[in-house]
Amino acid sequence: MSLETRCSRLRQVGEMEHCCEVDSKELDHRWSRQARMLWVVLAINAGMFVAEGVAGLVAGSAALLGDSLDMLGDTLVYGVSLLVIGRAARARSWAAMLKGCVMLLFGLGVLAEVIRRVISGEVPYAPIMTGMGVVALTANSICLLLLTRHRADDLNMRSAWICSRNDIAANVGVLMAAAGVFLTGSIWPDIAVGLVITALFLWSAIRIVREASAELRATKAARAANGGQGSPQKSAAPR
Repeated sequence: MSLETRCSRLRQVGEMEHCCEVDSKELDHRWSRQARMLWVVLAINAGMFVAEGVAGLVAGSAALLGDSLDMLGDTLVYGVSLLVIGRAARARSWAAMLKGCVMLLFGLGVLAEVIRRVISGEVPYAPIMTGMGVVALTANSICLLLLTRHRADDLNMRSAWICSRNDIAANVGVLMAAAGVFLTGSIWPDIAVGLVITALFLWSAIRIVREASAELRATKAARAANGGQGSPQKSAAPR
């Protein structure tokens, strides 16, 4: 049972004082840890967006450029996550909805880049793809480890964890594309990985949007059951 649910039940049985003195302190501590962790992964992703973007342009790789755009999307995602830590469930659901839409847009952006590369026929430079792929995989592995302990906290943190998990898959794909380009001298391994990345992120975006929609409907139903008297959860800003 989550802390929010436990606190809600305590309110229902009239144990408000206990809820405020015990659960609120636990929630504040958890939100503080979430905020510190999100600042770290935000900084990592922002740096990798610039690095992979430059490397993708130099190497002529659709897979690297797609991964760099994903890094930018994740940076925005983690920024939104920081804004809603400790907010009401409805605010977290809207944040997850926004993150799903951001992922959807960047997935479509990768698709457009893949199409452009097919038309141009430019073969990417495999050594740069390999080197940057290894760096990105290391950076995203660190982010995934940091996020894993918080993935069950709420929908907001789970969607952030999904973003990081997708990054790992994309990094492995870039390395596979680099090996394929090196062995065949063809553009098609890079194109194939670009298409796989697109499918993965579009599916994840759709799932996050669906989960957020379900939670928003549940929140609306709960408010209606309470006669429209919502009880938004508030807290001090994370320290």
